[in-house]
Amino acid sequence: MTPGDAERLERLWAVHEIRQLAYRYAYAQDSRDRELLLSLWAETDTPAGAPDIDVHTVRREATRWFRKGPTVHFVGNHVVDLLGPDEAGGSVYCWAQLDLGDEFVDQSILYRDRYVRGEEGWRFLTRRHLLWFGQRRAEHPIHQPPAGWPRGYVGRGTLPDGLPGYRPPD
Repeated sequence: MTPGDAERLERLWAVHEIRQLAYRYAYAQDSRDRELLLSLWAETDTPAGAPDIDVHTVRREATRWFRKGPTVHFVGNHVVDLLGPDEAGGSVYCWAQLDLGDEFVDQSILYRDRYVRGEEGWRFLTRRHLLWFGQRRAEHPIHQPPAGWPRGYVGRGTLPDGLPGYRPPD
């Protein structure tokens, strides 16, 4: 190893761990896994002010968030800026597909994140959900008859009920 390789490796690993936060956030939302969702956040004494989301917001809002029907959060571009050994910022593109009961909505989102590293590794400090746009679909995909995949390509599939640990809305 040359001088500097250890530092580069540490920075690379930090970016990897931070990106996992965004992926796990999406999975926790879609599988309705409250414990996983809460585990992604740094504990703080003082709640963040709106519109920032923090661990206090998640505790307060997770039940309401999980009341909607099936969702899919697709994480795209993720830019991570390491600001110091234990702090970073980031921008995460996300396409969310949301079953809101009577309507189905697609959202294009940019999350502006702040991350901190503690004893348990990297965690979200805050997230800010910035909406490019949300649009109702003309037809609700969840209300389709079953696709019968792999025989059929069009129709409702077996998810989210088939996700390990999935908890349907109350």
